[in-house]
Formats: sequence, structure tokens, C-alpha cells
Amino acid sequence: MSANRPAAVVVLAAGEGTRMKSKTPKVLHEISGRSLVGHVVTAARELDPEHLVVVVGHAADQVRGHLTERYAGTRTAFQAEQNGTGHAVRIALDELGQSVSGTVVVVCGDTPLLSGETLTELAATHAGDGNAVTVLTAEVPDSTGYGRIVRDAGTGAVTAIVEHKDATDGQRAIREINSGVFAFDGQLLADALGKVRTDNSQGEEYLTDVLGILREAGHRVGACVAGDHREILGINNRVQLAEARRLLNIRLLERAMMAGVTVVDPASVLVDATVTFEPDAIIHPGTQLLGLTRLAEGAEVGPNTRLRDTVVGPGARVDNTVADSAEIGEGASVGPFAYLRPGTRLGKKAKAGTYVEMKNASVGEGTKVPHLSYVGDATIGDFTNIGAASVFVNYDGEAKHHTTIGSHCKTGSDNMFVAPVTVGDGAYTAAGSVITKDVPAGSLAVARGQQRNIEGWVARKRPGSAAAQAAAAATDKASGEN
Repeated sequence: MSANRPAAVVVLAAGEGTRMKSKTPKVLHEISGRSLVGHVVTAARELDPEHLVVVVGHAADQVRGHLTERYAGTRTAFQAEQNGTGHAVRIALDELGQSVSGTVVVVCGDTPLLSGETLTELAATHAGDGNAVTVLTAEVPDSTGYGRIVRDAGTGAVTAIVEHKDATDGQRAIREINSGVFAFDGQLLADALGKVRTDNSQGEEYLTDVLGILREAGHRVGACVAGDHREILGINNRVQLAEARRLLNIRLLERAMMAGVTVVDPASVLVDATVTFEPDAIIHPGTQLLGLTRLAEGAEVGPNTRLRDTVVGPGARVDNTVADSAEIGEGASVGPFAYLRPGTRLGKKAKAGTYVEMKNASVGEGTKVPHLSYVGDATIGDFTNIGAASVFVNYDGEAKHHTTIGSHCKTGSDNMFVAPVTVGDGAYTAAGSVITKDVPAGSLAVARGQQRNIEGWVARKRPGSAAAQAAAAATDKASGEN
């Protein structure tokens, strides 16, 4: 257990976020595979706190449900009326139901770029400097509109946080700003919150007032400067949401590239925070990697590909493909223009080729479905070839049925496999067949009508047409040649 392990992390996520102009609560808007509050909770968990409490308010049931589903074990505290940040933290401490001894870190639920590394540094600075409260600050290119950090020239301690509207010209020149993220001594925090007043323009309990209360009581107020000022950016509208997504995407791709992944054109690639990579994977332009997608060593994906919750095996190649909840085996080939739906599993060196759709299908090692086919609710063995324009007819209008095709089979083009049906190992099926009965191993199945030609039909039924004229000319030419 780390010596800097906080007693608690409190995440403030009760606000409505009216500037988002959305029915979705602000903290549930998603970027890079997680909600805004999800990113903050994930960063907070890197501190390994004894307690993690999210303060909810607006759309509380919806936010609680989201946290329960995706971040099990996270506690919530309900702020019925949003009476300020100090009020929210007081409710969080009441939820713990005990005197909190140790560090309490307070973070905002709409800061998705805040990293666990920065929070860890904040906690370490707080403990190392022996502060009553430590403010996470950042030095920004333009501090307009932000609260300025005023420090003691001698000790470097924070003497005040001055809002822009209240700052003097000299204070407005300060580029170090307040992030709204703090580390507190838990017992001092609880005591100071009881002294916070509401005699301000908003009639609310401000958490920042705690800093003045503690300083007046003789306690030290310190600061920890974030290495990247962009980490503290809060989200209040869709423009800021898009900018945070861009910045986070850059961070994720840079992390992947530094770990040995080739990203040919980072500007055109989107990746979720939950995607994992192995070295020497290659990502081509126009690719989106979403959810729990994993790229193994040497996997090559794109261009123009979207994978969600999909595993791509070592050395596999996926081109111009959409895949959802699929498994693509080692050395397998997918696309171009393929669609792998949930439950698709391609074995080693298997192929799902051009304009192939698969769903709930297990395809064995070395088996090929090269083009223009639909394979649904099926099991196909090893080293089998499925002919072009084949359809696995799995739905009878009420229920889905399964098709099984064995190993080392060769099925002809334009086949219909009407499930439930089984084709045994080593069997062949003729082109144009509709297979409705099981085919024994090693057999040839032919299921098509016998061809007959009705000569002269066009001349009789379509007299004077272009087809009739062409046919007549061909007949005359053939007669002349004979």
C-alpha cells in the first residue's frame, strides 16, 4: 500500500450542464470510449483510495446506473439541491459516515483529461509538504476568466485564489490558475466545512472558502503544478467536448506509438482508451478502434476500418472492414468490404473476403470464404472453401437454425445452405445447388433443376426487339460459316 494512499477521493458530478443542451447529463457524455465521469473515476482509482465517492444530483438515477454498470464498487452520495461545491463535499463525507483520517482528494467529474499520474503527484506533494490543503494548479498561456493563484514570495505557499473579476492588474498577469482539484487533510476539511458561510452572490457553500479558513487558522496551503495545463480542462459545451476528444485521442495514439505501434496517419485514426495493442501492430488511415478491441503483435488494420470489441490475432490483416465483437485469428485475412457481426470467430489463416458478412459463425483454420457471401449461425471446419455468392439460410421466419460444414470441403458457387443442415468432411457441393438435406462425408451433392434450352423463343416472343435482331444476326453468321 502506498504511503500516499488517500483515505478518500470525492468526485463532484451533480451538476446539470445546461450548456451542453442535451437530455444526457453532462458527465455521461462520452469521449474515447468512456463517459466524462468514467474517465475521472478511472484516474481516481489509480490512487487506490480507501473510499471513492461520486456526488450525484441532476439525473441521479441515470448517473448511478451508469456507475453501477461500468464502475462497480463506486459509492455515490446524493446532493438533492446543488448548493455549491463545499456542500457537495460535506454530503460526500456524510456518506462515509465516519471521521475521515488521512488525505481527501476532491476532483471534478467533467475533467476527462486529468490523469492518474497527475493525481498521484498531487497526493505525494500534499503528503511531502505537510500541507493542510494542496491545490492542483496549472500555468496556462491565457489565464483570462480563471481564478489566479497568489503565492507568498518567500515560502511559495498559496495565500489566495483570486477570481478574474476581483483581480488587480498585477494579479491578472499571473498565469498560474486554480484547477478546482484539491488534496485536503480529512479532519481539517470536515471541521472547516462546518464554518463555510453562504453570504455570497450565489448563496452557496464554496469549497474554495475552506482554503481561507485553514490559512487563517495557521495551516499551510500549498500547490502542485500540473505538467500539462490541458489536463485540467473542464467540459461545459460540445465544442469543448470535441476538443477534449481530440486531445485525448492524440495522447492515446502517442502512447501506442511509443509502445511500438505504427500509426500511419494519426490525424485520421480514432481510438478508445480501452483499446490495447502489442508491438508492431500497424494502423492505417481512416481507422476507428473502439471498446475492448485488441491488436496482437504484427496485426495490420485499415484503411477505412471500424472495429468494436474485436480481437485481431498476430499477423492478421483487416482491410476496409466493420467488425463488432469478433475474433480474428492469427494470420487471418478480412476484407476488403467485409462485415463481421457479433459471435464471428475466424481461425488461424482463415479468410473472410470481399463483400462477405458473417454473424455467429465459427470458421476453422485455413478455411476461406472469399467473396459475395453471407455466413450466419454456422460452424465451418478446417481448410474448407466456400464458393462465391453462397448464403447460409438460417432464418425460417420464426427461429434461427444452425449449419455445420466439415473440414476439407469444397462448396460450389451460388449455393444455398438451408439450415439446419450438415455437410460432412471432404464433401463437395455443385454450383447453383440448394442444399436442404445433410451431405455425407466424401459425397458430391447436386441440388438444382436440369437445364433445357427452348430454341427460337426470343424470335417468337420478342419479335423486332434488339435481342431478336442480335440473335438473328448471330444465326445468319453461324449459317454462313457453316
